[in-house]
Amino acid sequence: MTAFFETLGMPYGWAWFVATICGILLIALPLMLAVAMIIYVDRKIWASMALRRGPNVVGPFGLLQSFADGLKVFLQETIVPSASNKGLFLIAPIITFTVALMAWAVIPFNSGAVLADINVGLLYILAISSLGVYGVVISGWASNSKYPFFSAMRAAAQMISYEVSIGFILICVVLWAGSFNLNAIVEAQRDHVWLINGFVANPLLFPMWVMFLISGMAETARAPFDLTEAESELVAGYQTEYSSMSFALFWLGEYANVLLMCTLNAVLFFGGWLPPLDWAPLYGATLFGTYVSFGFIWLLLKIFFFFFIFSWVKATVPRYRYDQLMRLGWKIFLPTSLLFVVLVSGWLMLTRYGA
Repeated sequence: MTAFFETLGMPYGWAWFVATICGILLIALPLMLAVAMIIYVDRKIWASMALRRGPNVVGPFGLLQSFADGLKVFLQETIVPSASNKGLFLIAPIITFTVALMAWAVIPFNSGAVLADINVGLLYILAISSLGVYGVVISGWASNSKYPFFSAMRAAAQMISYEVSIGFILICVVLWAGSFNLNAIVEAQRDHVWLINGFVANPLLFPMWVMFLISGMAETARAPFDLTEAESELVAGYQTEYSSMSFALFWLGEYANVLLMCTLNAVLFFGGWLPPLDWAPLYGATLFGTYVSFGFIWLLLKIFFFFFIFSWVKATVPRYRYDQLMRLGWKIFLPTSLLFVVLVSGWLMLTRYGA
């Protein structure tokens, strides 16, 4: 894109700047639209599993329900509790929302279609995702209310617990792919096992995917791990004192993080933009003399598949107790992921490096 703006007579510096801004908008604006629609899909899935209709009044088939809800919260008054720390109270949802968007900079949507194709893309995502807890902790502390404060402490402990096991799971992926670059990780999954594109077909990495999927639900505080906003215990958790757009920013950030986790499942274990099978007609076709890649379509289908799993679990699995949550993270996932780091590295030393 930088080269295109250079052909318009711009110097390289300005061309790069304008191209980067356009790239950010090409990701952020469709993502916000996707978040609005994915909330609608979420509610429809829950409704169908409970034999209800779900949103069906605003717009055709209820498609405009999310936009009506957005307009409603936009027109509401922003109420700041008198005893709260006003500066931190208002900046907390902004942190949550901004951090949720920043991680998308290194996600490859197709071969080479990535905003920042950096060699440490996976480390960047780990660093950015760990910053997400700050918005929750700050909002809980700044509210000066006991329920949000309890929620903030839960969020901090929960995210630390599951980020440790996620880190070891990603080490297994990096060892096998030989790179932290997400494009390289996707390419390493091409024709991985019996024409199947994806690490998920690998017997050593399949258990890692199952653990990554569950840890992703805990990391994004989705059911059955939504202890941070357990309505039966904490009213609404860290969001209790929020209203209007500050409340909406938490929602947008939460669903952007859920979509990010679905995308990471697809990119790290299911071949990203690659088709399920390494068969040439599935990669693309020539239309009107131009080759069209199906990579973006495959990635979208995989993201939707994982989002359906997230919604399915939320609609059917009861919430964990807090001690069960901690036990799963520290006593099961952590030792198991450590064991598989040893198994994967040992197997690679024996087969790939001939030790």
